[in-house]
Amino acid sequence: MRLLVVEDEKKVASFLKKGLEEEYYAVDVAYDGEEALHMIEVYEYDLILLDIMLPKVDGMTVLRQIREALNPVPILMLTAKDSVRDIVDGLDSGCDDYLTKPFAFSELLARIRSLLRRDREAKDPVLQVGDLRLFLHTHEVSRGGQNIDLTAKEYALLEYFMRNPNRVLTRTTIAEHVWDYHFDTDTNIIDVYVNFLRKKIDRGFHVKLIHTIRGVGYMLKG
Repeated sequence: MRLLVVEDEKKVASFLKKGLEEEYYAVDVAYDGEEALHMIEVYEYDLILLDIMLPKVDGMTVLRQIREALNPVPILMLTAKDSVRDIVDGLDSGCDDYLTKPFAFSELLARIRSLLRRDREAKDPVLQVGDLRLFLHTHEVSRGGQNIDLTAKEYALLEYFMRNPNRVLTRTTIAEHVWDYHFDTDTNIIDVYVNFLRKKIDRGFHVKLIHTIRGVGYMLKG
């Protein structure tokens, strides 16, 4: 899943980016509201972490402009402003959750997982396609009862496939959700990682789950 962190304090932004990437998220960072609005217009994000006190364009204005554009992306406000009025203003303006600084990173992760689950009908922390299972809380993957070891990027790619079963995913769509904006679209790295994943997921099984849609992209189908 691809997240955008909007935070002007570079040490905080770096800490969040590193910690979230260790949890298998792809993370972009914007250091002011103007940059954030540009990135949101260009890229598709699964969730945005948004500070209120930002240079150029403040966080509340960014939030309102996102919602005025009818963009339903989940937004988690991160701010030192913790008065009831600030929280109410944020929620009324369209944010989905509100976390005041300082906060425990484990709580941030739990809130992110909660917001991402809201887009799914099922609240079960396990994704399943056929006999392939992915456990969101522990990042474990198994097929037919056999554990499968994946790298962080392989896991992120598989999670995106499993959140979109029976749907053709283009290389562009995969890049937007699994890689950050530094990704070089001229490389074949997506095909390489899909092949890595296919060897681990499908090798030794009669039913193949990862299918190539020639000239378009890939599909996970049970």
